[in-house]
Amino acid sequence: MDTIDVSNLNRQFLFRMKDVGQPKATVAAERINARVPGVKVTPHFGRIEDQPADWYRSFSLIVLGLDSLEARRYMNSVVCGFLEYDDEGQPDLGSVKPMVDGGTEGFKGHARVILPGHTPCFECTLWLFPPQTKFPLCTLAETPRSPAHCIEYAHLILWGQVRPGEEFDTDNEEHMKWVYDKAAERAKQYGIPGVTFQLTQGVVKNIIPAIASTNAIISAQCVLEALKTLTCFSTGLDNYMMYVGSTGLYTHTAKYEKDPACPVCSAGVPLEVDPDATLQQFIDQLLADPALGKLLAAPSVSYGSTNLYGRGVFEAETRPNLARRLTELLGGGAAAEGAVLTVNDKKLRGPLRVRLRLGSGMSG
Repeated sequence: MDTIDVSNLNRQFLFRMKDVGQPKATVAAERINARVPGVKVTPHFGRIEDQPADWYRSFSLIVLGLDSLEARRYMNSVVCGFLEYDDEGQPDLGSVKPMVDGGTEGFKGHARVILPGHTPCFECTLWLFPPQTKFPLCTLAETPRSPAHCIEYAHLILWGQVRPGEEFDTDNEEHMKWVYDKAAERAKQYGIPGVTFQLTQGVVKNIIPAIASTNAIISAQCVLEALKTLTCFSTGLDNYMMYVGSTGLYTHTAKYEKDPACPVCSAGVPLEVDPDATLQQFIDQLLADPALGKLLAAPSVSYGSTNLYGRGVFEAETRPNLARRLTELLGGGAAAEGAVLTVNDKKLRGPLRVRLRLGSGMSG
């Protein structure tokens, strides 16, 4: 849903001044179609969440150039939702949708190849993404030491005091100008140089200026990996490349490992349950689980093609199963051990697979 801004013009060759305000996707597609014979680019101006899963399923490969972890996690859950596993927990190769991701942050960047079910997905390696910088409110209010402190003071503290009840809009230029003016006043009061309107936008929106050379290197790596994946003309990246250009030119590749208990891409998240637990108690245990509970709101549960408990139109039909023992529903204890249940929920963008282990998980 991005549109062209004047600040975009200095680091690419697709947009012109006359294009400012137009959708990036539409203008980029027009330029590429006119420039490269035989290539047809179809633009879509909208949210990635607005496209149905089957639309993403129709592509041979997906390349990401997204600007947030949330958007990456969404696409990760979509492609991992296509995965199908056999009885031995091995992914069906026909259900694997390759994905290439690239991202830059100033002079740093990364490229990675995700083969769902084979390589680690985003959820497996969330620890790679450091938390966003947050400043203690006491520092902002009492001892500001940097331009960012002054800007965040105006944004997080002063705005609510001076304009109570009015929601701050990062895309409203008047709002941003107000924060800049107040931050500049505070910076002058404490003798702190460096508060600019551009920096104010960057701090408030958590924007790090894009560097043309970094973008070129990372995008080239993504194109190369996409070609490798589609044509098999060379060995592909296994499976992560990092680039740092702030103190010279440094690249590093790493082979990260899949998380066997990943709730998004694994063949089944292991969960120990009491052999005497009812289906309702199993659902309650899911909701109480520290890792799984935050992914769920109102889960439905199925086993293979059998709907054990479903919401909506299936609720009345399957409600009696809630009081029955889970092992009984699965055909007995021997059948239940290692059984993979499929959990669906309105909060999930793909199915959650849970692999049962009979024990004392419900005791106490």
